[in-house]
Amino acid sequence: MRLDVQPWGETMAGLVSAARAAEAAGAGVVWAPELHRSAFVTASALAAGTGREAGGHSRIGIGTGIALAFARSAMLTALAAADLDELSEGRFRLGLGTGVARLNQDWHGVSFDRPLPRLRDTVAIVRAVLAGGDPIVHKGLRSIRVRGWRRPYPPVRPHLPIYLAGVGPAMVALAGEVADGWIAHELCPPTELRERIRPALQSGLARRTAPSAGFDVVAAACCSVDPDPAVARRRAANVVGFYASVRSYADMFGAAGFADVCAAASEALRSGRPADCLGDLIPDAMVDAFTIAGTPAHCAVRILEYDGLADAIKLSPPSYGLPADEVRHAQNRLLELVGSM
Repeated sequence: MRLDVQPWGETMAGLVSAARAAEAAGAGVVWAPELHRSAFVTASALAAGTGREAGGHSRIGIGTGIALAFARSAMLTALAAADLDELSEGRFRLGLGTGVARLNQDWHGVSFDRPLPRLRDTVAIVRAVLAGGDPIVHKGLRSIRVRGWRRPYPPVRPHLPIYLAGVGPAMVALAGEVADGWIAHELCPPTELRERIRPALQSGLARRTAPSAGFDVVAAACCSVDPDPAVARRRAANVVGFYASVRSYADMFGAAGFADVCAAASEALRSGRPADCLGDLIPDAMVDAFTIAGTPAHCAVRILEYDGLADAIKLSPPSYGLPADEVRHAQNRLLELVGSM
């Protein structure tokens, strides 16, 4: 099983430094999220800052994990992906996700109508633009009609892999049907993979019409490593609290018996509490259920629980509501763990 990392940095230089450390530790892919930074700009910095190690050539992958699918035109997404694949010398993976309704409508001023067919159209348009040709035409909820245009630069490789994020069964199945891989939500325990994700992926893969060279299942986990398990849990609790306050994840937490915690987190958010400082509402059992938190030995065992269920696991340090020095410390412990496995 491949160990991937979602690096953190207070500055872009710090982020690149963390990616280089992940590369030296043997990580397979470094992923750039999209929340406080642009995923494509971050991925550009990671691509430029990695790829070579003393005494050899490193092929660490670069991915967007994830870029928002609807906040840009599908054509601009395709062009950015092609540029990044060139910049990274064929190491790029385009990870896309829908985000939630409020983020699209209130933050970016774009429609969230029928996100599943809209994402299907996005993938089709990106593939059509990357394939080239004239005209480029696609009709759907997202449409494109391009005539008299050809990208004058040769592609680095004939196929650039596209990954889709998804939580609900229909969106997960779409990834199996049209993408090259699936990326998990940051809180995705092995039981979730086994009981909900793998069956949905299989249903999508069964509907696949285009040939596939292989499908990459990327699990994900916030990984908080410390000699003191209580400290590790405390650092990870704010991550769980943030998502517990978001309505879109209520079913996932409710199925695990934490509906009352979600209700308390949502009420605290409405009362003015910062979304990334709700960790005091999260019991240890909930942290243990949805993150990997504990001593290095304990975390190593927990990571291995994903083996056989996923091709890779994307590990991220706890960062929500923590001072920068503490996040850096937590990230260093995580990278030490990756290097030891």
